[in-house]
Amino acid sequence: MKPIFDTPFSTRHGIAACCVSVILLVLALPGGGGLWPLLVFACVPFLVCINRGSGRQAFLFGFFFGTVHFLVQLYWIVFVIGHYGGLPLYFSVPALLLLCLYLAVYYVVFAMLTRCFVARFSPFICLWLIPAVWVAMDYLRSVVFSGFPWMDLGYGMAGVSLLMQSADIWGHHGLTFIIVLLNTFFGLLLLHKKELRSRTAMAVSLVLLLVVTGSYSVWRMQNIESQLVTAASLNVGVVQGNIDQGQKWDPTRQGTTVKTYIEQSRLLMRADVVPDLLLWPETALPFYPLGHPLLSPISQFLQDEEVMLLTGSPWYERDVLSENAIKFYNSSLLFNTYGKLAARTSKSHLVPFGEYVPFKKFLPFIAPLVEGVGDFIPGEIADPPACKNGRIGVLICFESVFPDIARKWVDTGANLLVNITNDAWYGKSSAPYQTLAMTRLRAVETRRSIVRSANTGFSAFIDPLGRTQEESPLFVNWQRTGRVALMEQRTVFVRGGFAFPLLCLTLTLIATVFVMRKR
Repeated sequence: MKPIFDTPFSTRHGIAACCVSVILLVLALPGGGGLWPLLVFACVPFLVCINRGSGRQAFLFGFFFGTVHFLVQLYWIVFVIGHYGGLPLYFSVPALLLLCLYLAVYYVVFAMLTRCFVARFSPFICLWLIPAVWVAMDYLRSVVFSGFPWMDLGYGMAGVSLLMQSADIWGHHGLTFIIVLLNTFFGLLLLHKKELRSRTAMAVSLVLLLVVTGSYSVWRMQNIESQLVTAASLNVGVVQGNIDQGQKWDPTRQGTTVKTYIEQSRLLMRADVVPDLLLWPETALPFYPLGHPLLSPISQFLQDEEVMLLTGSPWYERDVLSENAIKFYNSSLLFNTYGKLAARTSKSHLVPFGEYVPFKKFLPFIAPLVEGVGDFIPGEIADPPACKNGRIGVLICFESVFPDIARKWVDTGANLLVNITNDAWYGKSSAPYQTLAMTRLRAVETRRSIVRSANTGFSAFIDPLGRTQEESPLFVNWQRTGRVALMEQRTVFVRGGFAFPLLCLTLTLIATVFVMRKR
């Protein structure tokens, strides 16, 4: 059913509409204004313009919207690659632009499919099909080329605990679906002003879903709160050392870094609540620990205080298949109360062009970048390290933005998640706010407490309802001990994984085939 308009739609108006949507999303999402109610209609201008213009205009609008949206969300990449990565500006700026152009492709596909579906299907079907297409594109973006699921719309609900409780069923993708559903409803009202029956059917079905989802969220929140009262717990101490990234790897400052963490940890051991486990950030030990003399004071401290320590550290080991080859890892190390290494896990999802160079084997000319970037090996998710009654799933750095990594840790038996990270790379940008918001959704999806230790912040204690119990400021020395609940249940999301976005992808493919056959 084609929408009818009496006046042509200009490209200039479409570009302006896309800019309005981008601005509203910036104001709505974490790291921008955080004004989450704007999400209800932020995408309406974009949705309307891709359906009012021609096919060529829809292609242009999708490409423009996606590119500008991600440029605004990811501007800090230039700072990371250039200032800390040591790569020149003529590489870092094009790298950001190329990344955004690639990510915009998903919005181009969304725009073209949406335009076809609105022209072929009834408004009622489009009400449900358009959000499914959006979620399908988000899912593909999270898995293709190692994935980059940064700041999906569902994360805009991270600051509103009551509105994100249904994520333990369908993940954050379900929250994105509801947000796009609301935007689609208002967009279709504008596109189909004269179809009263369709408008009524859409309104009734939308209200019904919102009532069911809201009722579940209220019940689930009360249910989890009652479980938290009786749940087992563990005292975890978090240390935020605030080590300057420009000095972090200076060999002459390694001793000062270790001393800083020990002194802040000692303050926690003298507090009223004594931690069972100390948590230091990613690469808090800025050296390879095997046989390193700076392990001695750490070991002595742990023995004196009878406390366990989980800290980030680089790691290497020889490849058994090659005498001269060495494997490098970004790892977490768990030391027992005797100061001995009890367990090690390694980051399983590495940062492209940050910890490894993609397609190095097939693109020999790009291999020299390894010297400036890194050449790490991904680890595996296996048995969670244990501390007393806690079984710990370790999310290193931006692994917290990947729902499946947290899900797999819980599925292997983890009853506590920790996120050790070094967000000093991001400076005073929007990125630390964004990563914290995404981490909060991991707590709801898995119903696990998450303790976050970041070199420069934000460090935080997050309960299974996604609420931040305590949170550090940015770029200060900070240490706290919190009592965190150890939950054992496995949510629908943990058991079913990405069933919902896969369903959305399936519906998108079916509808696409139907439209193509009709043509």
